[in-house]
Amino acid sequence: MASKEPEHEPRADEEETTAAEDEDTGAQVAPIVKLEEVTVTTGEEHEEAILDLKSKLYRFDKDGNQWKERGAGTVKFLKHKESGKVRLVMRQSKTLKICANHLVLPTMTVTEHAGNDKSCVWHATDFAEGELKDELFCIRFASVENCKLFMETFQEVAESQQQKEDNEVASAAAGLLEKLSVEEKKTEEKTEEKEEKKTEEKTEEKEEKKTEEKAEEKEEESEKKEPASST
Repeated sequence: MASKEPEHEPRADEEETTAAEDEDTGAQVAPIVKLEEVTVTTGEEHEEAILDLKSKLYRFDKDGNQWKERGAGTVKFLKHKESGKVRLVMRQSKTLKICANHLVLPTMTVTEHAGNDKSCVWHATDFAEGELKDELFCIRFASVENCKLFMETFQEVAESQQQKEDNEVASAAAGLLEKLSVEEKKTEEKTEEKEEKKTEEKTEEKEEKKTEEKAEEKEEESEKKEPASST
């Protein structure tokens, strides 16, 4: 049986063109457009990551009464270096679009999703879409260990924020007490000054009165010493 011939064989001119294209002439071609390096900011420059895990995020759609996927990517807990506040941020892996962006507050709790030990749920006031919205989130991880780690970190952050809030309240109260103490001290000093001034005024009045009395006594003595006028 004859073997099947190839449907197309390269022609001589095609071989020459190919060879010419493959040949390195050593010439350098400058780029038509020069692109400058652009610094991209993420808004995370003043924060440090406490946790960084790959996951898939869902939000509960109340109107449709069902879970809807928000995106797959990396979820992070980011702590601000100055304020100490912590927020949860998640971006889609390819587009880097924000799926979740909210502060972790002391009142927040996270619980395991019923029937799935790789998922957990929590409520939050989210700002991912540019406006504050109350959301019920569900996040799913590749392993049970990652889910537990996320939940433990979430609770630790919430508790630390509660402690931070309590410390701020205590500091504010201490500052207020200190301010009141200073004001009371100033009031006492003013009262003392007034009392001292009154005492000084009374002393001056007494001295003036004594001076006047002495002057009157001298006048009376002078009048007694003067001889009676002759008639």
